[in-house]
Amino acid sequence: MSTHDEVPDTVLSVADVLGVADESVDPAHVNGKPNGSRRVLLVWDAPNLDMGLGAILGGRPTAAYRPRFDALGRWLLARTSELSVGSGHLLEPEATVFTNIAAGSADVVRPWVEALRNVGFAVFAKPKIDEDSDVDADMLAHIDLRARNNGLAGIMVASADGQAFREPLERVAASGVPVQVLGFREHASWAVASETLEFIDLEDIPGVFREPLPRVSLDSLPDEGAWLQPFRPLSALLSSRTADLARQGESVRQGVS
Repeated sequence: MSTHDEVPDTVLSVADVLGVADESVDPAHVNGKPNGSRRVLLVWDAPNLDMGLGAILGGRPTAAYRPRFDALGRWLLARTSELSVGSGHLLEPEATVFTNIAAGSADVVRPWVEALRNVGFAVFAKPKIDEDSDVDADMLAHIDLRARNNGLAGIMVASADGQAFREPLERVAASGVPVQVLGFREHASWAVASETLEFIDLEDIPGVFREPLPRVSLDSLPDEGAWLQPFRPLSALLSSRTADLARQGESVRQGVS
């Protein structure tokens, strides 16, 4: 069994998000997975969005600028309800977050992961061992898993990574599944301009941010000018170079052997 087959088969319910008993939800339908049920899947690319948010803020976000996942969960429930009208299927929302855990950061990240799980999000966490330890392939594998046998009624991917997601999501959209890309318009021009994908700016989802983000766009620069912060530290060039040399050395060793 692969890692992706082990993802908990839980779904986000109204009661999960609001913290109340929801007598309108039939537990047999939610837990029993009756024939004909489909998923409305949200996939959140934490490393990519953290980088994008940091670029907008020029540093680590304070509490006022951290995304509120309870608001995102409510929005997903509303989207699921919207898609269910006339669908003829039982639609179940599934909220997932994919993240890397750097060495020594577990204690710092644990409260955030537990808060996500408490709201109703499943979290896929992967050790950050090197530059190649990203979670793109894991997200794509999970999307593929849920899409099998017409299992998707809708999908929302929160990421600006067009290299990883554009073609796979366009294929999903071509199959008739509504696809939305969530993110920041400054960093997702591929999704904004797409004819088959719908783009939604995270700041346009009610309640996701407590305060307006201090956004600077090349299309609306102040007269005095503005700093545009780097997407990643300059030192990343050294780690990338080290990784390239290591791969070259491994190729040479394999060729000799």
